[in-house]
Amino acid sequence: MKKYWLAAIGLVLVLAAVSLSGCATIESNSQQEGIWVSGEGKVTVTPDIANLSLGVEAQAVTVAEAQSQAAEAMDRVINALTDNGVEEKDIQTQYFNIEQVTNWDKDTGEEIIVGYRVTNMVTAKIREIDKAGSIIDAVAAAGGDYTRINNLSFSVDDPSPYYEEARQKAVADARAKGEQLAELAGVRLGKPTYISEWISYPVYSREIYYGGAVPVPAPTPISPGELELTISVQVAYAILD
Repeated sequence: MKKYWLAAIGLVLVLAAVSLSGCATIESNSQQEGIWVSGEGKVTVTPDIANLSLGVEAQAVTVAEAQSQAAEAMDRVINALTDNGVEEKDIQTQYFNIEQVTNWDKDTGEEIIVGYRVTNMVTAKIREIDKAGSIIDAVAAAGGDYTRINNLSFSVDDPSPYYEEARQKAVADARAKGEQLAELAGVRLGKPTYISEWISYPVYSREIYYGGAVPVPAPTPISPGELELTISVQVAYAILD
């Protein structure tokens, strides 16, 4: 009986040893081998596009009346945009909604419908960025109390050349870090075996909500400022003896 117990214990120890050995094994072709570093490249640019989120909101007793008011106001807003140099292709509907407007009747304990609200929002791409302030003023005047201006953001129409510059800086940054690590470790840096990239494209946004009840000062001051485009890379270098 004792022999059987000894044999069983021996088998358990062998299996445990095999398991531990498997956990400690690293294959020679593992992707985790080498020197892994990250690099970052940044480029500061001046925006050349202003994206304006705007529209109209009308409320009336009937849907038809609210729609009519909203449609007339939106026509005036669109005309104000195009008259100030915004092309029709750069105006796009983003949101349209018709909803009931209700009040709570405390006597009956029920909600009663008191009217309907129509909301129509568009985005307008302003390519002459220095005209953004005057365009906002024109839109507010055209739409009157129906006007809703939610947001103004800034971007770059063609960021490609800036990203090329940022990418060069990111790869150079990664290479410099890899060479330093290799020197500190007493090895030589080999060729890259893995490269990945992340792009950060910030859009500077300014809340300029205008709901029609408060007059917009004229002219509206607008400053686009600057944007910082960032590319990050992760690179794995082979190790040479």
